[in-house]
Amino acid sequence: MPILHAIVLGIVQGLTEFLPVSSSGHLVVVPWLLGWDELAQNPELNRTFDVALHVGTFVGALAYFRRDIVVFARAGWRSLRRRSVEEPEERMAWLLLLSAVPAGLVGLALDSFVEEQLGAEWLIGVMLVAFGLVLLWADRLSGERGEGEFGVRDVVYMGAAQALALQPGVSRSGATISMGRWLGFSRDAAARLSFLMSLPIIGGVGAYKGLDVMAGSGVPPEYRAAFAWGMATSALTGFLAVWALLRFVRSRSFLPFVAYRVVAGVAVVAVAASTLR
Repeated sequence: MPILHAIVLGIVQGLTEFLPVSSSGHLVVVPWLLGWDELAQNPELNRTFDVALHVGTFVGALAYFRRDIVVFARAGWRSLRRRSVEEPEERMAWLLLLSAVPAGLVGLALDSFVEEQLGAEWLIGVMLVAFGLVLLWADRLSGERGEGEFGVRDVVYMGAAQALALQPGVSRSGATISMGRWLGFSRDAAARLSFLMSLPIIGGVGAYKGLDVMAGSGVPPEYRAAFAWGMATSALTGFLAVWALLRFVRSRSFLPFVAYRVVAGVAVVAVAASTLR
């Protein structure tokens, strides 16, 4: 695998994991459009590279939210020791963990089905358009709730939205932000909650798939440099994507991401339906 390919895909993963445009969809479509077949021809290596990129974005998000994570980790530990939930930080720590349950259960049940049946390029294009329009609708809703108002009902709805993103093209952040807006959260709060919710799910996916990779042959020596570059670039761009989006939504709407999704989705469907590929 050329290092350049790994760097490009690392950048794609890091940016699209947190921007509401679907990382899983882009990681299928970009190599498909560019004719990079080395991963498509080796499913086990493709899975290993996917794990590496998820580890990278997880590290990037951890770096950005490091102070929040320390607060929630300490609060969760205090809550465990006394076997009760008394403080807002303790409540938030457990709610964020619970938010990963729907996607985790659906992912465990449908992992093979998603990989084998739901990755068609034309379907990804359709999902980019459809859930881009959902984001447009949600963005126009009013909402002033802060992240401190996150509750059990919000966990159920936003956790279910997160599970929808197992379909490539939907976008985990796009689905959870849209649901957050429908639940009355401000743009900033919906985005922050979406990113915080991503930490247990991305970490869990990385651990689950990592165990699967460890049971196989691992990374061949000739691919290790490319994998390292992919992880590094996904971590850096993931950090930048979180920083940039949180600054962006404080004063602007999600309309540019909606426009991108619609244009990209239509283009993917058109290419898939033509003789260009």
